[in-house]
Amino acid sequence: MDKIKVGIIGLGQRGYNLLVENMVDIEKIEITALCDHYEDRIEKASNVLFEKNGYRPQLCTTDYRDVIYSDNVEVVMIFAAWEDHIPIAIMSMKKGKPVGVEVAGAYSVEQCWDLVKTYEETKTPIMMLENCCYGRSEMMAMNMRDKGFFGKIVHCNGAYHHDLRKEITGGIKNRHYRFRNYKNRNCENYPTHELGPIAQLLDINRGNRMVSLVSISSKSVGLHDYILKNHSDDENLVNTEFVQGDVITTVIKCAHGETITMTLDTSLPGYYSRAFRVHGTNARFDEDTRSVFVDGEGNHEECINKHWGSVDKYAEEYEHPVWKKYLEEGVHKGHGGMDWLVLNDFFDHLVDEKPMPIDVYDMASWMAITPLTEKSIALGGVPVEIPDFTNGKWCRE
Repeated sequence: MDKIKVGIIGLGQRGYNLLVENMVDIEKIEITALCDHYEDRIEKASNVLFEKNGYRPQLCTTDYRDVIYSDNVEVVMIFAAWEDHIPIAIMSMKKGKPVGVEVAGAYSVEQCWDLVKTYEETKTPIMMLENCCYGRSEMMAMNMRDKGFFGKIVHCNGAYHHDLRKEITGGIKNRHYRFRNYKNRNCENYPTHELGPIAQLLDINRGNRMVSLVSISSKSVGLHDYILKNHSDDENLVNTEFVQGDVITTVIKCAHGETITMTLDTSLPGYYSRAFRVHGTNARFDEDTRSVFVDGEGNHEECINKHWGSVDKYAEEYEHPVWKKYLEEGVHKGHGGMDWLVLNDFFDHLVDEKPMPIDVYDMASWMAITPLTEKSIALGGVPVEIPDFTNGKWCRE
């Protein structure tokens, strides 16, 4: 079988790491094009390809249109700045080039409709590369759901607790897009790590859907405080005013009555956590404490003592088959192995000509959370309707 010819757009921290830790080892692909605004990033990535695989891409360019229109590129991978994801994806689909898109939020609901309409017109395969949907805990919870372990799921919780103060405040020096976004926007700017696995668990767009949300923001002081402590001699940074609140809390209501709570927390000190939690009528799954609490097994105190840290006890029966196989074969680099799984699943579905596991309707629904929370926050936390990007198709699933 001929290898898939792949063009990569965006070679910053995320794009470069995915290339080095994963894509150079995927046997079914050949990287034929590299693109970034900055030539030094292209050169660095090209050197890695040469050192690891013995070749350099035929096309190295600072203009992403060169990649999309190249006859030597069959698939486009988008790891660029958040603002560019949807425009590049739409152009790629119109050219008939399947697209893998790194996670981000949208900048308007209209963008998300444009994404859906382009797919429906072209039928060009597109997948959001949400690696957290391939996390071990998240996939184990999915397997538990499939086997009826939770009973009826009532509520799910997700978060992105990640101290990014160094990355954000170093954005000008390191050419990172987060700086300008935190300076200018106040929203749930990175929703899909939290929402993706939960949406799959609740069958969103496949028999269920998200109908409305409410979002509120805390004040914005964390980044300024960090700058005073660490960059007090940088007058430009000290005088920067950030719009983005330190903690964004969002509550989503679903068509069948389930609720979802999401928390974005990236500009205060703390440990990394996605705080993935599932509440059902029979049991609760808590990723942070690696605990499974089962109804009817003792009173509250006994239940805590018995089940705190008990996930491993359930792994033999409920470990997802994908992860059972993965652990046997050897876990690859990249966020605990999630990156390898999501990238390979994308290319496997392309080769087998199967519908994408995270499709354009998922992508639009999840990305739209960003502008919808921006609106809710700006209006003081009012409820905002979430569009049905499937136009009723979710009812037929």
